[in-house]
This record gives sequence, C-alpha cells and structure tokens, in this order.
Amino acid sequence: MDPAVLASKAVMRGRVAALILRGDLFTLVQSIFCASSTCNEKVLICNHPNQQDAMASEGLPDSDSSQSPGKAKTYNRIKLFTGVVSSVISFVLMLMLVVFGYSMEAVNVAKSITSNEYVVLVVFALYVGLLQAIVALPLGYYSGFYVEHAYHLSNQSLARWAWERMKGTLVSLPIIVGVLLMLYYCMQVYDRWWWLPVATALTLLSVVLARIAPVLIMPLFYKFTPIEKNSLRERILRLCGNAGLHIAGVFSFNLSKNTRKANAGFTGIGKSKRIILADTLIKDFSEDEIETVFAHELGHYKHRHILIGIVVGIVSTFVGLFAASQLYEWSLPFFGFSEITDIAALPILALWLSVFGLMTSPIGNILSRKHERQADAFAVRTTGNAVSFVSALRKLASTNMADPEPHPLIEFLFYSHPSITKRIKMVETLQA
Repeated sequence: MDPAVLASKAVMRGRVAALILRGDLFTLVQSIFCASSTCNEKVLICNHPNQQDAMASEGLPDSDSSQSPGKAKTYNRIKLFTGVVSSVISFVLMLMLVVFGYSMEAVNVAKSITSNEYVVLVVFALYVGLLQAIVALPLGYYSGFYVEHAYHLSNQSLARWAWERMKGTLVSLPIIVGVLLMLYYCMQVYDRWWWLPVATALTLLSVVLARIAPVLIMPLFYKFTPIEKNSLRERILRLCGNAGLHIAGVFSFNLSKNTRKANAGFTGIGKSKRIILADTLIKDFSEDEIETVFAHELGHYKHRHILIGIVVGIVSTFVGLFAASQLYEWSLPFFGFSEITDIAALPILALWLSVFGLMTSPIGNILSRKHERQADAFAVRTTGNAVSFVSALRKLASTNMADPEPHPLIEFLFYSHPSITKRIKMVETLQA
C-alpha cells in the first residue's frame, strides 16, 4: 500500500494520537516508519499480530528444517503474547495515573515550576513518557532483542539495539511535542470542537511524514544506495512503465545490519516515491522472485487501493477523533474532572483513542485482506510466473519465521493479510 494510506490508517485507528498522548515514543517512531514505507509485511506477508514488532510476519516455511512450522508457531505466539501484555500494561498504567491521582500530582509539580500551561503540558508528557519507557523496557528487551536472537533472526548487538531505540525516541520526540501543543491549543480555542482541526492537522501531518520520510527520516536508520543489478532494475522499471507509475529510483538498504529478515516495497509519495529492496532480499532471492514481489505491490496501485485507503483513512480519522472527544467529555466527571483542558485528564483521552483503535483494527484488516488477495492475483497475471511468486512467499515466510496457519480468530483480529497457506492455495487455483 501507499505510505499515505498507511499513515491515514494509523491516524484513523487513533494509533498515532494515542501513542502521542501516552508518550510511547518508540512505538510511535515504528508507526512513522511503517507509515512511510510499504515493507514486505505490507507487500507480501501478513503483519505480525504484535504491534510492537514492525518487521515480524507470518507465512509458510520452506525446506529449512531450522524454520519448522512448530518453531515458527512458538515464535509467533511469544511475539503475540508479549505484544498483548505490553499493550495491556500500557493501558493499565494510563488508567492508574488517573484513578489514583498520580496525573494530578504530576501536573501540580509541573505547575510549581512554571505557570505556563504549555510548558506544564510538555513536562507532564515527559513524565508520562518516562514512565511508559521504564515499564515497557523489560518486555521490549525480551521481545525485540532476546527472542530475536534466540530464533537467530537478529544481527544486532545489545548496544546497537539500544541505540536504534534511542534514535527512535529522538526522532519522534519533536513530533510528539508539536502535536501535543497543537492539540491543547485547539482544545482551548475551539472547546468541544477541538477534534475537527486536530483531525485535519493529523491527516496533513501523516501525508507530510510520508513525503519527507524517505529523504529525512529513513536515512537516519538505514543507508540507501542505487541497486547495482542493472537487469533487476530494468525489470522493475519495465513493470512500473507498463502500469503507468513513475518513480524516483530503485534503491537497496542495509537491513542486514539489524536482522536476517527480508523487506521490499514502495516508500514516499509524489516526487519522493521510490522502490526500496533490502540487501537480504537481493542476496537471497532470484530476480524472478523479486519481480513477482514487486508486481504484487503494483497490484495495489492498479486496483486503486491507494485512493480507497486515503478516503477511508480520512473519514475514519475524523469519525475516530469525534467519537473519542465525545466519550472523553462524557467520562470526565467519573474521574473527578470537569474541563477538557485539564492536563491531568488527558490520559483519559488516550485511553478512549486506544479503545477506538482496538475496535476498528479488525475492520481495517478485513479491507486490507481483500486488497491483498487482489494484489496477489494481479502479480500472478502480470508476470505469468506463479511458481516464482509462491517460491517468494515461502522464502519470505521462512526467513521471517512465520506461522503458516494462525488460529482463525487471531488472523481475523490481528492480521492485515490472509494466511500464506490460503494465499498459496489461491495462487494455485489461478494457475490451474
């Protein structure tokens, strides 16, 4: 999918706004990165149910015995469990801040330092963010470092893992502060209509981030270089030409510095739109396989999934923030607050946004799975190479330690793509 679609969907589900209000810096920067790049979990492989692991996915293992279905299922269950537990802990922490009066105490401390409400807001946000970081660190280390090494998926040292998280915090911090200040300003100026300008601003911010991320944000995490294989570049550009799509270039990025997993897709919008291929993908996959991977992504373009996603995302952004604003105002008296501009009450808004995201995520996944099936069919029909497409699916799934057949309920709730088993069966039907 196009970056603008992903960004709009992130805001649509209240995810970016909730992360900002919760001070969840690391997860926010992951959302920004995924909103700026259609990585392979958005191209070929279903998103892993763990929202904290943007690289994980599900699929079907190949003949590599070390990546057996049982081992893959265990890996995915661990990632799912840690992701759910982390989300629950974060939710409970925000609830406790309000119920036990800790948020009010934190605001009073900040007011003893300064009388400027906007500075008080920033101090309070840093306090909440620090709490979130401390609470999330043990599970983050276990899921993002220990488990990845235990399953031989990570190439990171502990120092590099910590530095990548720190970079994520440094990148997202200015965004969080800016959006928080804008949010609070709109609450003061527009009162109960604050959600309208905030939704507009967040939608525009998502598009801006998708535009600038390839040139300003993503190079902070990876090194991008034009691919050296002329034959592969010509294949990709020929597919783009046939589809009427113009891009800025085809680049490789050093994903191998962090992981053994593979990635590929579009990034950027407008003049910054480009194709990125992980060095792991170029190294381990044939040109035929990479061509089918890219043809799948072109399927999203040809079926107008980009436009559909943008429209759905914009509408849902406004609906989501409106609903959260109403529930926020309604629930204030239950927690001893009377004004929507009370800084100590803002965690309540974060809770409602999180609930909205939880409720709407399965709906978004239903639409996404439909789009993925259409893109799969396009890839097969365009390249006429179902064998390479299935081979690419199997390789990606094996490389990324994927669950071949997740439980139907888990797939329905958390997966934005159909299971690889179902997709391969569909491809085989098309081939027949």
